[in-house]
Amino acid sequence: MRNGTCVILACLTVGCMAAAQPATQPAALTATSGIDQILDALDARGHNLQDFTAVVRLSDTDNSTGDSAATDGKVLFQRKGDGDARIRVAFNKKERGDQIFDVDHQYTLDDGWLVERDYQAKKEIRNQVLKPGQKMDLLKLGEGPFPLPIGQKKEDVKNLFDVGKIEPAKDDPTDTVHVRLTPRPQTQYARKFKTVDLWVDLASAMPRRIQTLDANETTIKTTDLSEVKINVGLADADFAQPALPNSGWDQIVQPYEQQ
Repeated sequence: MRNGTCVILACLTVGCMAAAQPATQPAALTATSGIDQILDALDARGHNLQDFTAVVRLSDTDNSTGDSAATDGKVLFQRKGDGDARIRVAFNKKERGDQIFDVDHQYTLDDGWLVERDYQAKKEIRNQVLKPGQKMDLLKLGEGPFPLPIGQKKEDVKNLFDVGKIEPAKDDPTDTVHVRLTPRPQTQYARKFKTVDLWVDLASAMPRRIQTLDANETTIKTTDLSEVKINVGLADADFAQPALPNSGWDQIVQPYEQQ
């Protein structure tokens, strides 16, 4: 993917994942689980994950000013087989300072196309973000833009990051364990991130919070997932988009070769 088109989707920790491996049920974690146990559980979770739904909250904080903004919505993710997957994120609320706005802004990534629909502005943008037939494992360390060690061997994770366990804090999501990934020098992630923090659910081994600090230490981006439901059996209908009216909407189509 080019020019950061799908950063918003990648930051939700899901994307076009590689073909499913043989199912492996993650071992239950505890507050005393070590780094290797946590990474093994994340590895197993990726191999077992076929789909999930969750309530999502994205927030950005500017370290220099303290200004922050947040957007709330719902995310759907499904593996389609043969190394392909799809995702939809539908935002319904935005917060900026003490102001709260209703929004209806959706992003759907499927078959190499990212479709952005803003129902209030009546605008649709269709970007072909992959070459026809191309697939990308957004979660694979060293390949995708966002470093999330789901379905990755712990040895591969440790080759790219120093991994540490962080002591619990009062504002941590409940029943989670906190790990920090610090990119090793000279890796691609060292140019993007200072740190990547994960709060992993003890029971499901799914990340509940992902927080990144950029390499310049200017911006903190946080993704919170709640009401997570795994392997619910999502179908085509869950990703279907209604047809747009014949008039009144601005539509932009950008095939891959035109970008």
